[in-house]
Amino acid sequence: MTRRWGPIRSLLILAPLLIGAPFLAVRQHYSLPEPITELINPQTNLPQLSETAILSHAKYLSEDIGYRTVGTREHALGDAWMLKKVEEIQEECERVVRESGGERKLECEVWRQVGSGSHRFDMMSKRLYKTYVNLTNIVLRISDGTPDSKSHAVLINAHLDSTLPSPGAADDALSVGVMLECARVMVGLAAAGKWEPGYAVIFLFNNAEESLQDGSHLFSTQHPIANTVRAAINLEAAGTTGPELLFQATSEQMIEAYSHVPRPFGTIVANEIFSSGILLSDTDFRQFEQYLNVTGLDMAVVGNSYLYHMRKDLVEHIQPGVAQHMADNALALLLHLSSKDSNLLSLDAGYTRPRTVYFSFMGFFFLYSFRTALILYSSLLCLSLGFIYVTFIDPSPALKAKGFEKLIGKVWWEQVRGLAAYMAGVLGALVGANVVAFLMSKVLRSGMSWFKEEFSCLVLYGPPSLAGALISQLFIGKIHEQTLLTSLLLVQSLFAFAIQLSGVGSCVLLFLTAFPLFISLTLHYSGITARHGKAGKEISLWTYVLGQTMPLLTGTQTICAILDFFVPLTGRIGGDAPADHVIASIVALTGAYTVPLALPFAHRFGRGVTSRAVVTLGVISVVLMGVFAMRNPFDDMHQKRLFVLHMENITTGEQHLHIASADGAPGFNSLVSAIASEYDAEGNHPTSVIMDEYNSDWDVLYPFSAFLSPFLIDMAVDRAYANESSVAAGKFITVSAERDFVDRENGTRSLTLVVDHPGVIWTSIAFDAHVLKWTLDDNPPDEYARHHIKEGSFYGMDRWTVDLVIKLPEPTSRGLPINFVGIKEQAMWPGKKAEKEAGGSAMRLFEKMDAWFEETTGGTVDPMLMGCVGGISIV
Repeated sequence: MTRRWGPIRSLLILAPLLIGAPFLAVRQHYSLPEPITELINPQTNLPQLSETAILSHAKYLSEDIGYRTVGTREHALGDAWMLKKVEEIQEECERVVRESGGERKLECEVWRQVGSGSHRFDMMSKRLYKTYVNLTNIVLRISDGTPDSKSHAVLINAHLDSTLPSPGAADDALSVGVMLECARVMVGLAAAGKWEPGYAVIFLFNNAEESLQDGSHLFSTQHPIANTVRAAINLEAAGTTGPELLFQATSEQMIEAYSHVPRPFGTIVANEIFSSGILLSDTDFRQFEQYLNVTGLDMAVVGNSYLYHMRKDLVEHIQPGVAQHMADNALALLLHLSSKDSNLLSLDAGYTRPRTVYFSFMGFFFLYSFRTALILYSSLLCLSLGFIYVTFIDPSPALKAKGFEKLIGKVWWEQVRGLAAYMAGVLGALVGANVVAFLMSKVLRSGMSWFKEEFSCLVLYGPPSLAGALISQLFIGKIHEQTLLTSLLLVQSLFAFAIQLSGVGSCVLLFLTAFPLFISLTLHYSGITARHGKAGKEISLWTYVLGQTMPLLTGTQTICAILDFFVPLTGRIGGDAPADHVIASIVALTGAYTVPLALPFAHRFGRGVTSRAVVTLGVISVVLMGVFAMRNPFDDMHQKRLFVLHMENITTGEQHLHIASADGAPGFNSLVSAIASEYDAEGNHPTSVIMDEYNSDWDVLYPFSAFLSPFLIDMAVDRAYANESSVAAGKFITVSAERDFVDRENGTRSLTLVVDHPGVIWTSIAFDAHVLKWTLDDNPPDEYARHHIKEGSFYGMDRWTVDLVIKLPEPTSRGLPINFVGIKEQAMWPGKKAEKEAGGSAMRLFEKMDAWFEETTGGTVDPMLMGCVGGISIV
């Protein structure tokens, strides 16, 4: 008979597993293909996807052309370049057909779509309307030239524009380059006789996603071939590293199609989180689904999303292999769906909403139906119940059962005690992590100290989470080690079945940990892995090895995916959001999932060992808090977002500097004070401003402005400002009424609201009225309400209109007050840095201010600097 090993020796024996499994999972999670440079495969002499070519396209768009904000000259240059590139592909198609003597069935058609329109765009529980004038899309269709081929198509989409403060190399020039490479390779494969389009492929290079999906709305509602689309693939980026993630799949058919890609990376968990709406994010896919009623896939690069919508979204920061991964999967999908063997034609009759469990695990892709899931999970639950009943060991056979224990039997009473211990452990982990979060953010004033490294929060919150879980066990009392293991099996198998019964496929995570635990306990009971001690079959470390391996692998991959997204996200969810508590809770919950056998392991050695472990973890937590309290949350590659508006009020003639932050990290107030002391006209303190529906100064960012914590600083009017040309300086916006008619009998007023804005883009108006009818949609609110209308138009378009019928207010009213604001097209830094002289007083200020930020903060702040004009008109 051998002596049972103590906790230190046992942990040393388990160390290879506890270290090796997470290391293997992390390595697999972030693995990327080797980038390909050549356009032609030297072995096969066939065209191949080249990451070098993809990145050259992305670099030209993002750095040679630059910031392609809708309405700017650069936006128009991107449009012209895109048209030229697809026309080159069209010429190559025609050459292929010509040189084959018509043998190759191939046709490439190009459209430069131009159109105007409007649509409602609700987001963040806000009602918003968009209007646009003469926006463009570049469309390429590849087919075999027959009506049958053209009548059914798969659409692939990326957007050409970039958002206000970013050159958009990853978001979304990378996807544009991927689509161009896919088109080139498909034409080359057709030329070699290796591919023939059974169904058409439509490449949509839409020109206005960042202005709230105007380009995709224009295509979906006005393009003549839009009604041929049967499925849509949307390519996006919210980061610059790691594999492209499938985060939305809207039908069983498209999930099956995705199973054909060479490098699958996605789970139903990401799909269900995104579709729940808690992320307050959206893509062009929304327009295709809403207006074309089609199914599809949404895929995006999400790693290192610190650079999302930032200045440093540059090609040099796109990780090698990212473009190759995205392109390989995109091409495989297009080749499959355009094949006559695909299920694309069946989608003409509609599609089946997803009832498929799918996930990628260690490089493999698994999928099965919800029906299969229910069979698997219910079978495991039944087997678990039977196993628990058969293998039950009475911890106190001499004592008679009483009360509730007698009612349900000793077997199940012990399982209830085990379940209570687990629930207490999870609650304890949450409490422990959140106590540290409170101390860091409120007491030590060092919130978000983990921000600049996604996994550093595990270091800070991991020890107190484990300490909290172990403390809870000291109040539970002694529970048999095997009872805790069987209780864990029961709760995981039970929850997997119950959650799947409600139609939530993410419970596959529970099944993936419950099943190996069942196997390990079965092997233990059979004697294969058991130790034989005084009490008979004792739990050996092999049971822990077999039962803990899968949770470590799946949990580590889950932690990687969640922290990759949520840690950078805390830099843009608003100063009032409890970022530290959100991340602490994520660490506690994912940690409880990843190491579920920690509690049985603690009970294996008794209260004394548990108490000493709690003290040790407490000391470690205190030391870590001291270390993290000395850290700056930001550095030059993980910057603080700062929003700065130089506002010229046309109505009052005043100029102000508006400054806002989108995170709760400490130091913002002192930074604003430093800015005020440097730039305030009178040396006054900055004024905190309420952010609500009536703060029209920030309406260019509405509704995302709700996340901001703004301050206002008075500015002296630049002496040269009075001599600047109105149009060139963007000082001219007028809101007026045409075809204005008052019907006193019916108590209504009909008018055409006209907004003229030469030199100004992204204009926005807001007003209060009871709108009975308008040209924006057929369903205005049937009440007196606040209305927000935003515009995004092509370069040089300086007028837009809305027809209104409103209920008349009180007879004493002097008219309809309209708040208006817009961005000066030539006053955005650094997007317009090359032509700063044309930007007027705002750009003169921004040049100095940008240098001041760099020197003062050491490059840890990325300010979005925009020159705006606004005011109020009575119409």
